[in-house]
Amino acid sequence: MQQSPIFNATSSAQSSALSTNKVLRNTYMLLSMTLVFSAVCASIAMAMGLGHGTALILMLVGFGLLFVVNRTADSSKGIIAIFAFTGVLGASIGPMLNHYLAMPNGSALVMQALGGTALVFFALSGYVLTTRKDFSFMGGFLMVGLLVIVVASIANIFFSIPALSLAISAAAVLIMSGLILFDTSRIINGGETNYIRATVALYLDIFNLFIHLLHLLGVMGDD
Repeated sequence: MQQSPIFNATSSAQSSALSTNKVLRNTYMLLSMTLVFSAVCASIAMAMGLGHGTALILMLVGFGLLFVVNRTADSSKGIIAIFAFTGVLGASIGPMLNHYLAMPNGSALVMQALGGTALVFFALSGYVLTTRKDFSFMGGFLMVGLLVIVVASIANIFFSIPALSLAISAAAVLIMSGLILFDTSRIINGGETNYIRATVALYLDIFNLFIHLLHLLGVMGDD
């Protein structure tokens, strides 16, 4: 007996919804574990008193591991790779955290940055999960914004302009907020079906949002 087109369409929609929910659930579970692991590695780096030179090396190693994660994301090796990647990035911000914690109000600044990052992430992700709105139209704008931030950051290494550094961090906070909407939307609407790649995208959004938010708060705290 031939099944009706309506039945087939309903069955396909249900299967797609189940698949999306599975990717979403696995993504948030892996994201929470990698964030905790990253925080542990950052704490170890802080306790060891790693220098900024070591932090730069770890950051470069992290970029290398990012390619490994993307290449192994479709296999079980991707799990090992993503923990190595997030662990190295977590350790790389240890010296930065020690720098801010050494300030008179350092503990408050770090907690405010953590709280602000969590608030932005949960608010924006919650909005997408509730409305299920498609933010894929933001992709081009966000990619251009990222490119501008990277170029400006490289230029500021040589010029060391405080105002430019502040502007870069402010722009980065906006871009990362947009990427949280974009990346969550991709999962919800089936644009990203690999939970390891989805986790990496959201992790980088959160990681960079925290760093630049902490920088902004640090500048305002100095004032």
